[in-house]
Amino acid sequence: EVQLVESGGGLVQAGESLRLSCAASRFTFDDYDIGWFRQAPGKEREGVSCISRSDGSTYYLDSVKGRFTISSDHAKNTVYLQMNSLKPEDTAVYYCAAASSSCWGSYDYWGQGTQVTVSS
Repeated sequence: EVQLVESGGGLVQAGESLRLSCAASRFTFDDYDIGWFRQAPGKEREGVSCISRSDGSTYYLDSVKGRFTISSDHAKNTVYLQMNSLKPEDTAVYYCAAASSSCWGSYDYWGQGTQVTVSS
């Protein structure tokens, strides 16, 4: 069974950092674009960042540009989301997902999510 497992969430104060990890089992990230999404209580899920398998291009939600960085370690089959200068509005459940099409297409696999809470 294909699995994506997120980790690294937690409770931090505004201005602090977290690094989320997304580890894959039973498939390789070489075949997928990997995205990070988040969903806050009472809000719709939104795309936060994505990394393309073809050339490593990265994409970010405007509100996280300059603060978040997505990266991949193919040897570990893991994608990371480094989140710096966190704000209370970044509080959400963060999910990683894999798309066989592209960052802008539909996603085939999803992780279970990891909670990020930023206190003011």
